[in-house]
Amino acid sequence: MTDEKEKQEGFAWERGTHYATYGVILGKFIAQSIIENTSGGSLLDLACGDGTLTKMLAPHFDRVVGVDAAASHLEKAKALLPDVEFHHALIEELETEERFDAVTMVCLLEHVINPVEVLKQSAAFLKPEGRIMVHVPNAHAINRRIAVEMGTLESMEELTPFDLDVIGHRRSYTLDTLAAEFEAAGLELLQTGGVFYKMLSSPQLDWLLAEGKWEGNEFGWGRVGAEPKDWRHEFCRSCYEIGKERPEDTNVIFACARRKGE
Repeated sequence: MTDEKEKQEGFAWERGTHYATYGVILGKFIAQSIIENTSGGSLLDLACGDGTLTKMLAPHFDRVVGVDAAASHLEKAKALLPDVEFHHALIEELETEERFDAVTMVCLLEHVINPVEVLKQSAAFLKPEGRIMVHVPNAHAINRRIAVEMGTLESMEELTPFDLDVIGHRRSYTLDTLAAEFEAAGLELLQTGGVFYKMLSSPQLDWLLAEGKWEGNEFGWGRVGAEPKDWRHEFCRSCYEIGKERPEDTNVIFACARRKGE
């Protein structure tokens, strides 16, 4: 697994650096979806990255442990959260006797060699009645469907050079394929859903959030003469709420489960 760890170290993507405005906002809503489905007690955050999401989750759990395969990411995570315990390891190599109330994997499963085995190994770290929650990018997100219609993607499942070379994806997911892997791993699905109704590509949405005319009630936000709001916040909140209603269209999909028979 040494080669695999070196490979993961070589991917440049970080939530706080690539399309950071959108990446951090999306991260907040991913964290919110985790808190809504599993919070309290102890948390094992697998593929914690630079700690951006770990920091959002930490106040909602009594104990947090982070794991990542990239040492460079962990250095940033440790600087961000000096009181949190971190481990440098692939999930396949992680050894601990501790068991957790919640195990999270945010945008990890699409990177690993054998996702079903990783799900089995990750679920083994759960306490009885504990929950595992996995988020993955959605191949059928509305912006990808638009891209296929435009001709910028050949199929919704296509992995772009950015997906392959910068982020390190090995596969794409839909709600059905994610659920099938949970079933193959012997897990009982409790909830599936989606995070953020995303109609533009990440670079486009990042630009809109960072540079768009969000102030006041002009430029299509709000009613003329109405009380001004933080329209960027309202836009993002609305995309999150509509995503709950239309998970098949969202940027990120998730599944929450427990071990069967518990």
